[in-house]
Amino acid sequence: MLRHFWLIFAQAVTVCVAGWFVVTTLKPEWLAQRPPLPASAPSSRPAPVPAPAAATVMQSAPALGGDSAKSGFADAAKKAMPAVVNIFTSKEIKSPRHPFLDDPLFRHFFGREFDGKDNGKGGGNTRRSSSLGSGVIVGPEGYVLTNFHVIESADEIEILLSDGRRAAAKIVGGDPDTDLAVVKIDLPNVPSIVFGRPEASRVGDVVLAIGNPFGVGQTVTMGIVSALGRSQLGINTFENFIQTDAAINPGNSGGALVDTQGNLIGINTAIYSRSGGSLGIGFAIPANMAKTIMEQIIATGSVTRGWIGVEIQEITPELAESFKLPKGQGAIIAGVMRGGPADKAGVKPGDVLMEIEGKAVNDSSGMLNLISQLKPGEKANLKLLRAGKHVHFAVVIGKRPKPQRRPNREDGDG
Repeated sequence: MLRHFWLIFAQAVTVCVAGWFVVTTLKPEWLAQRPPLPASAPSSRPAPVPAPAAATVMQSAPALGGDSAKSGFADAAKKAMPAVVNIFTSKEIKSPRHPFLDDPLFRHFFGREFDGKDNGKGGGNTRRSSSLGSGVIVGPEGYVLTNFHVIESADEIEILLSDGRRAAAKIVGGDPDTDLAVVKIDLPNVPSIVFGRPEASRVGDVVLAIGNPFGVGQTVTMGIVSALGRSQLGINTFENFIQTDAAINPGNSGGALVDTQGNLIGINTAIYSRSGGSLGIGFAIPANMAKTIMEQIIATGSVTRGWIGVEIQEITPELAESFKLPKGQGAIIAGVMRGGPADKAGVKPGDVLMEIEGKAVNDSSGMLNLISQLKPGEKANLKLLRAGKHVHFAVVIGKRPKPQRRPNREDGDG
């Protein structure tokens, strides 16, 4: 009898397990349903009260995605972009004459097609070279500030504004010593940029570079001020660059470097590159320096600087110890141009230039800047160290001659 009941129990359990397996496999939702609680059933736990801190976070969160975050630096770019233009230049370049052109047999078969003269059929020994760059409109009169190397030797200059208008430009003047130039266009209602205060810039400030890289069209890139007062780079005679990691490429030369308010703080002029493209090391001429040069060019067509005709050598720690000079003071005169202002005044190689008009000379760049600010024709007092003794000379300042351009310049021009 006990065995009979055990058999029935085992069969019942087997049937229940089989049924449960079938239901979980074919209709699992049956097992997920739960009967609702009675409406009158009170909760045994009070409703949680939201923490004040959590409520504050939830209320302030939308501000992170507001208009200020979305706009970023769009307002600064919008303000400056209309005043930044594309510059297209072209010039005629003479090609070297091929020796075959003087061969009688060659000339007999090919005639004048390759005689080295421009006969209107493409057989001339000249060709037109085109390049591109950027510029900044600096006034409603249509003056455009750019780099000297962008428009140097150009026969034709065309300006393309951001609104699509085009105009031929005339060269007002240029300054190779700082690589700045001014051209002028005759168009009505041209936009102009607002000059900022580069002297107030700090390393780490966000800046925007605007120009026409590789001719793709107006482009804005962002970076920071990497360094200030960069000099002795061998790019220009007078250097006081703003260094930035904002992408500057060929075609950006003469374009604008602006702050987060859209104000001009520099003219992009050169890059350090081994590939021809941006490596994050770009240089811009400070806007205050560019403005001073621009005003002289507009007024007189050129920039006049003082000059005394000496070659300067930097003072190394060893030389400073030998001359018994304080650190960072003075510049050694390595050479004196014969018949120049310094030579006429009695300055000799080996003298150490200490002061110019009472202002201390700290290095060769400082000496150049001090002398360049003097007016030609006026007398200037120089304080020098000669054989351990201080001597004074009165030099009649001359006019700085035009420099020779460097053909191997590595910059942002195309």
